[in-house]
Amino acid sequence: MRFRREAASPAAGDAAGGTDAARGIELRGVGHVYGERPVLADLDLHLTENRIGVVGANGSGKSTFARLLNGLVLPTTGQVLVDGLDTRRQVREVRRRVGFVFQDPDAQIVHPTVAEDVAFGLENQGVPPAERAERVAEVLDRYGLAGHADHPAHLLSGGQKQLLAIAGVLVMRPARIVFDEPTTLLDLVNARRVARVIGELPQHVVVVTHDLDLLEGFDRVLVIDEGRLVEDGAPEVAVRAYRKLMADR
Repeated sequence: MRFRREAASPAAGDAAGGTDAARGIELRGVGHVYGERPVLADLDLHLTENRIGVVGANGSGKSTFARLLNGLVLPTTGQVLVDGLDTRRQVREVRRRVGFVFQDPDAQIVHPTVAEDVAFGLENQGVPPAERAERVAEVLDRYGLAGHADHPAHLLSGGQKQLLAIAGVLVMRPARIVFDEPTTLLDLVNARRVARVIGELPQHVVVVTHDLDLLEGFDRVLVIDEGRLVEDGAPEVAVRAYRKLMADR
């Protein structure tokens, strides 16, 4: 799947201000342990490309990796920097720059109606009511949810819920967005729609996925296995290595 992308707008690229967006996301000697169980180890990465995919078997550590990128998980060892911001010390600023879309939209939808849910993040940021209403209306219209603005969010279809979760992130205009398996719970039609949405975004994106077709046209793909980076390269090279890795099991 190949989609045309517009250049990132200044608003998206300068969401936090006072940082160096050219630095991208840096992982320096990063490892993570849950209790006594190591999940990730020895990660040294510099992520600057517009489209980065992450693949790996279940339990490989890729979802933990994704959560490191916006401070939802902090490294046990090492350091994660986002445009020069340390996720340990500047997590609020990091999360303003890096949006996160969960695999299950129900984990992200917290307010009764569609419009209220999209407005939630803007309220936390102190965006004035008039601007808040304008931004909510714009993003709901963009993703075909304007007619559902006052509807109960939990009554939306699975595809609509995923679009609502994406809209709730995009309305805050982050410079980067991390998606954790965004198409796994969707049927083919809605998976293609979400893939199209991701492909058209101006922001830098990191996508954790089992859907290898989603990675077509990406700039870079990381393969994580048993907590370690085992391949890092162009999609065709990395996906081939991943397929071989799985075939050998």
